[in-house]
Amino acid sequence: MAEIIFLGTGGWVATPQRDNTSVLLRAGGELILVDCPGSVTAKLRKLNFDARRVSTLLITHVHPDHIYGLPSLVHSLILERGEIRLLGSEETVAFARRLLDLFGLRKKGVGTRVRFQVVRPGKAQRLGRAGYLRAFRVPHHSSSLAYHLFLEEGRKEILFSGDTPVHGPLFRKARAIDYLVHEASAPARYFEKFPKLYGIHTSAFDLGSWSRDAGVKCLIPCHFLADVWSSPAEIRTEIRRSFKGRLIVPRDFQRVSLRA
Repeated sequence: MAEIIFLGTGGWVATPQRDNTSVLLRAGGELILVDCPGSVTAKLRKLNFDARRVSTLLITHVHPDHIYGLPSLVHSLILERGEIRLLGSEETVAFARRLLDLFGLRKKGVGTRVRFQVVRPGKAQRLGRAGYLRAFRVPHHSSSLAYHLFLEEGRKEILFSGDTPVHGPLFRKARAIDYLVHEASAPARYFEKFPKLYGIHTSAFDLGSWSRDAGVKCLIPCHFLADVWSSPAEIRTEIRRSFKGRLIVPRDFQRVSLRA
């Protein structure tokens, strides 16, 4: 059975309870990593996964908490012959190349090679035996993409938002979707206190109301500043003010089976 494994669920400020958000998708015999902050190799080992089996890395955007672990991941595989396909926007791919070059991780002699692939919004991209995806732009950063995955195993659809403010086109694509993994950085009271947040992130209240209107089947909020600005219980309570569907507020290392 396909599953989503949360390697981290926190926002840009990591805490003892929640590291920066990163997600592993296991489907169709493939391991697909969404974003790559630090210590990914250690987290995979803790969950009994082999980093050499990661076939695809999807990067949502180039803010540090989503990509700074890339050199460490490749360096940990420097003696292993293999390939990781890195997908992202044109800006993301160019940035990732420069980041690896800073550490000489694209030179001859590095065992695991990174194959870069620019994702064109709206164009279907194969994900090996897992299925395929379509990406589209979201208004967080100039490099930002959200990823809509179509899994052949169980015929499930998952939408990973990355970081983004409320974005109407995203929720139109998420209409009646099986799983929406979307940021919910803080309760609305912090957005009212710091209004600039409305332009770059999504409050728990807004996520709940927009997901309700879209008819999302299972909502999974992440990228919390919980433990810094709030508690997970407050995030859940605020979402539940409007959203009555299946809700999973994940912990780090939590596994979610994509049930039939």
